[in-house]
Amino acid sequence: MSLYDVVADYSWSYSIKHAMEVTMDKILRIKMGNEGGPQASEKPVGNYAGLAGRGMTSAIIAKEVPPLCHPLGKSNKLIIAPGMLSGSHAAQSGRVSVGCKSPLTGGIKEANAGGQGAQVLARLGYAAIVLEGKPKDDTLYKVVINKDGVEIIPDNRLKMLGNYDLIDEIKSEYGSAVACISIGPAGEMKMSAATVAFTDTEQRPTRHAGRGGVGAVMGAKGVKVIVLDDNGMPTKSPKDPEKFKAANKAFVQGLKKHPITGQGLPSFGTNILTHLINDAGALPTHNFKTGHFDGAGNISGETQSKIMKSRGGTVAKGCHKGCIIRCSGIYNDKNGNYLTKRTEYETVWAHGANCGIDDMDMVATLDRLDDDYGLDTIEMGAAIGVAMEAGLAKFGDGEAAITLLKEVGNGTPLGRILGNGAAVTGKVFGVERVPVVKGQALPAYDPRSVQGMGVTYATSTMGADHTAGYAVTANVLGVGGTVDPLKPEGQVALSRNLQIATAAIDATGLCLFIVFAILDQEDTFNAMLDMLGAFTGQNLTADDVVALGKKILDDERDFNTRAGFTSTQDRLPDFFKNDPLPPHNVTFEVKDQDLDKVFNW
Repeated sequence: MSLYDVVADYSWSYSIKHAMEVTMDKILRIKMGNEGGPQASEKPVGNYAGLAGRGMTSAIIAKEVPPLCHPLGKSNKLIIAPGMLSGSHAAQSGRVSVGCKSPLTGGIKEANAGGQGAQVLARLGYAAIVLEGKPKDDTLYKVVINKDGVEIIPDNRLKMLGNYDLIDEIKSEYGSAVACISIGPAGEMKMSAATVAFTDTEQRPTRHAGRGGVGAVMGAKGVKVIVLDDNGMPTKSPKDPEKFKAANKAFVQGLKKHPITGQGLPSFGTNILTHLINDAGALPTHNFKTGHFDGAGNISGETQSKIMKSRGGTVAKGCHKGCIIRCSGIYNDKNGNYLTKRTEYETVWAHGANCGIDDMDMVATLDRLDDDYGLDTIEMGAAIGVAMEAGLAKFGDGEAAITLLKEVGNGTPLGRILGNGAAVTGKVFGVERVPVVKGQALPAYDPRSVQGMGVTYATSTMGADHTAGYAVTANVLGVGGTVDPLKPEGQVALSRNLQIATAAIDATGLCLFIVFAILDQEDTFNAMLDMLGAFTGQNLTADDVVALGKKILDDERDFNTRAGFTSTQDRLPDFFKNDPLPPHNVTFEVKDQDLDKVFNW
């Protein structure tokens, strides 16, 4: 039985409190608005025992953040939580969750990232960092955490530094072994598209908790960078070492034998999808005007990998230690110098096909600027696409796109419009076709040609988010079964089951790309369960994982309801229902009453 079947058949009757026990036993709370300056304190996990990653961030927000508060005000909180397996030797366990009330959507937000931060934070013994309150002035702080404790240091020298220059400054002061969590100028300017950056294995700020404006909330807290040094701290130990070792080995073998996680992603990165989605007629082009881009071959994963190899870049590397999928890499410029990471599919789409740009170097340059400024590549690509629709630049003009992005980094009036996302850009320039749900831009799959993704975009607690329930699996790739992407039948159940499973995986610290293997391979799914059980000392079943996912989603939906969300927010923009998408000439056909059934359990 696959994970999909387990989720579909299971009725929730399990208490999550008894399902998971993590070894991290403390929460670091940093009060930024304290009299006399910011103050740190360590607290036991208490009622949050058993939670990690997205489970931890969403639980704290749902319980402690007033749903109607201003996202940039003192009542909001920013939570950074490693996953359940983070800090251990578990493969693919380097994901971290960043949560808050989103300045982009007005609802709950969890943004997920790779890099070294999750593992280092977990080895330091923290289940979460919680930034609370708001500084009384515009002083900018860095937070330094090591085995000896926590320092909160004013450092206005760091103001408005890009992430790359910032990390160089930190390396010169703290050495080449630390991990960093940081914001760029966009976060300091509190733009709703601002990200939180995490350094990778080369100490480059290339892994971003990208969606929903989490970087703006970190900026509102007055924190520029968190420096993590786990020197002298042990790797997290499983409760049953031998069982854990065997399960981890079987899990790795399962990932390596699956064609996507074992071959496709290491060879071509996530950008392997460009040809596949373009051939499916679902690659949003020219601000979601059509589903096919004639220039897709010039920016495909195959072309990208050829360029990387020819310039001495690196193909197939992990963004954190213990990654065996290795979908990342290093993209060098024409002179053989480092430019950016291997640009991911959603970024290639956002700055490429969506804006009509088919030059890989242009796309890579835009990616580098986004990372440096601290901006969500999806939101910025969508905003620039809307700006092009408004006539600020022509589709296909890469230099114009770079100029627009530099406006954002410089904080000009136009830049602040774009930096607050596609919805704001559309309102300012009077554009009707604005691809957003709950204020957040749609990613790289047109919901008219991948209707399961349309259900996820419409109903996710996070706003339009492909990772919330990646229906491309069954709609396009034939992973975990097959559901016709062009028809409404079966899409609600598909999205529901994937949203439940995804919420649980986001709590473990495991990379979401494991879903390809665990949906198709029962033995790999069982190895994951055994690995979690051996680590936590619990006899875990698939039912426990489902219960965890449902509990997280219930917390998130409860927060959004109290924030004023109703079923009217669980809808796609009208143009997806009214304007047929070439080449299939289809519209989104899932009925509103069916969208309202997604969370019926």
